Amino acid sequence: MFGSRANQPDEPAAKSAEGGFLARLRARVNRGTSWLGDLVPGRRIDDELLEELETRLLAADVGVEVTGAILGELHRKVARRELADVTALLAALRGSLLEILKPVERPLVVDRAKKPYVVLVVGVNGSGKTTTIGKLARRLKQDGMKVMLAAGDTFRAAAVEQLTIWAERNQVPVIAQAAGADPAAVVFDALQAARARGIDVLIADTAGRLHTQSHLMDELKKVTRVLKRLDPEAPHEVLLVLDASLGQNALRQAEQFNAAIGVSGIVITKLDGTARGGILIAIARRFGLPIRFVGVGEEIDDFGPFQAEAFVEGLLRPATGGAP
Repeated sequence: MFGSRANQPDEPAAKSAEGGFLARLRARVNRGTSWLGDLVPGRRIDDELLEELETRLLAADVGVEVTGAILGELHRKVARRELADVTALLAALRGSLLEILKPVERPLVVDRAKKPYVVLVVGVNGSGKTTTIGKLARRLKQDGMKVMLAAGDTFRAAAVEQLTIWAERNQVPVIAQAAGADPAAVVFDALQAARARGIDVLIADTAGRLHTQSHLMDELKKVTRVLKRLDPEAPHEVLLVLDASLGQNALRQAEQFNAAIGVSGIVITKLDGTARGGILIAIARRFGLPIRFVGVGEEIDDFGPFQAEAFVEGLLRPATGGAP
């Protein structure tokens, strides 16, 4: 379960909230489309069917490498006469996807021995980074933790204001400085303040940057160096926020951020607004990094821990099974 073992919320309420999110995840992944939703049950498997599946996997941004691996295994099962029709093919595809995704289904667990537990949130502008911070702060607070935000994005004019709005909404403190201030100094001050106030989790925003801008990546490295002056183990989590609608570009972002700073967890946003959610599968297979959370809408409850089975059910649902 998400969070620490202590101070869990009321169990029935927590299960109800998680159940509601999983229902939305199943309904909204690749909304309005399906890889195999219009195939007639009982149809026998032939080359045309397998080619159609390949086309749909590629269109969903699963990627050439992963699509080739999945199709190769399916071809072998067909050759061994293990699969006879569409129903069997879907079951085999489901198994292949879960084999890739189950290992990265690892929720964020806050180590309460590390106080404050520092979460550094990184990603490019427009990925949903600030919204992710606000929703994560809410979840942590509901889990009984004292949370503080650090407005480390000092370059974008509205960034501090947006983060402050989320802090007020969640009734958590935020440490900020004037626009143009040194981000490393802001985060350093925030860590000192979090220690003084007995904060459990410090969530630090960073300037949204293009993964190709090396000088901005260097600045991100500086933030981590400054944090380590106060706590050699900080940041305890580097959370990369990726926009699913970017497709293969999200894969490149993951590669560059991981090489530059070392990502320990991933958040995939905007899965409800794209037919390209397969990029999550490509990222899982390429990096094996924990997918901590996914976002399937704008509402506060449209954000929750990644669940492989619910995600795959959403991908393979019939096209007529639209979102509620």
